[in-house]
Formats: sequence, structure tokens, C-alpha cells
Amino acid sequence: MQSLWMIVASFLFACMGVCVKLAATTHSAVEITFYRSFISLILMVGLIRLRGIPLATPHWRWQLIRGSVGFVALFAYFYAITLLPLATAVTLNYTSAIFLALYLALAGWRLRRGIIAALALGLFGVGLLLKPTLQAEQLLGGLVGLGSGVLAGMAYFSVRELGARGEPGSRTVFYFSLVASLGSGLWLVFSDLHAVDRDSGLLLLGVAGFATLAQLAMTRAYTHGKTLLSASLAYSTVIFSSLFGMLLWGEVLPASAWLAIALIILSGIAATHFSRASPAEQD
Repeated sequence: MQSLWMIVASFLFACMGVCVKLAATTHSAVEITFYRSFISLILMVGLIRLRGIPLATPHWRWQLIRGSVGFVALFAYFYAITLLPLATAVTLNYTSAIFLALYLALAGWRLRRGIIAALALGLFGVGLLLKPTLQAEQLLGGLVGLGSGVLAGMAYFSVRELGARGEPGSRTVFYFSLVASLGSGLWLVFSDLHAVDRDSGLLLLGVAGFATLAQLAMTRAYTHGKTLLSASLAYSTVIFSSLFGMLLWGEVLPASAWLAIALIILSGIAATHFSRASPAEQD
């Protein structure tokens, strides 16, 4: 089944998260964001040239919005990983499916009862995850992680709008990588830049490499597999991340955290289902 490629993608995304957490001992979140984006930019330039796709786009405003929002979402996600248990940070980022459904509803989709129930369930799960399971010093990380989900949902909405306008996916990824590289690079001008040695270099390369391979596997799953099944399997990233967290850092989440994670996963799956099952967008 082609949808099983999503499990491969989820494992690779979890590996990326591990590399981010390890690289954070020597590099800031903005540095990690820069290296991840810049390496991806180089790879995308080669891919676009190989496919013969022109770089010029008639939808540069949407590309700028997608790139800017995606850059901030990526930075917030990486920053949350440095502050929180890996499974918690990943779960908060995956609230993007919930917020994407909300953005679709605001854009003209009929707000069906299923979507309302999914949003309510997800928000309850977020509240349960943030309040009882995070220490006071982790509250900032929790809010940043939730913010990454809000912004990632907005970025995915922009990707959807670009696709509806006929924009090639590889060109959208190129512009996202370009904007993120420029944004994080400019940020680094006013920040401390740490030297890259062999070990940290391998970790930074791992962040970009795992992310790129995960994107390819995810694209294959969505392109050739069943959409809803693929979206549901995407949440296996939380399972892989929790296993890595327990194995590498001894992270043990309380029962209330696992309940909250389960509610958020169910909410995301339901939001995806009801969004795709909704009638065509209204004009």
C-alpha cells in the first residue's frame, strides 16, 4: 500500500526532531533553521533545474506569504523542540491539521458539525496537554509549540491556495526555502554564530537530510496512496518521537499527557476527514 510511505515519512520526521534536539546543545534554533533551509534550497535548485521548471512565478505574493509564515512556523517548531519533551513538541506542532480545518471554514467551506466537534476536541486536548503536564518553566515552550501549529496550518492553507492556482509544488518548496534562508540569515547577522565542527555538522546535515527524505516519502504517500489513511498515519510521528525521547533522554510523559495526545490526534484525523468531505468551496 502506497499510504504506508507515510510511516516511513513519520519515522524520518522523528529522526529530524532528534537531530534538532541534539544540535540545540551547540547551536541556536535560528541557526538550525538556517542550515535546514539553506541545504534544502540547494537541493531544490538542482531539482527544479532537472525538471526544467522556470523560477519565475506569477503568484509571488502568495509565495511570499507562504514562505514568511512557514519560516516563522519552522523556527517556532525547532525552538519548541529545544524546550519540551520531543513528543510534546511534535504533538503541539501537529495541531496544524486542526487549524487548517478552521482556516478552510473561514475561507468559505461550510462549517459542518463534524469540524466544530473536531476543533472543540482538539482545543480541549491542547488545554489538557499544556496545563497539567508542563512545568512553569515549560509554559513558554508550550505556547511556542502551539504557535508553530497555528502558523503551520496557515502555511498549509497557503500551499493549498498556490496549488489551486496551478503553482508547481517544487517551486513552492523552493520559494519557502529561499524566504526561510533569507529570514534566518538576516537574523543571524544580529545573533551569535557558532562554529560548525564535525559532530554538529553531521547533526545539521541530518536535520536537512531527514526533512528532505521525509518530504519525498510524504509526497509519495499523498500522491499514490489514500489521502485520509495517509493523513492518519502521519500522526505516527508522535509515537516515534516519544520512543526516541524515552530512549535518548529518559522522557516519561504522565497519563494525562498521553490522553491529551490521543485527543489531539483524534481531532486532527477528524478535522482532516470532515474538511475533505465538505462540499466544494463557496464562491
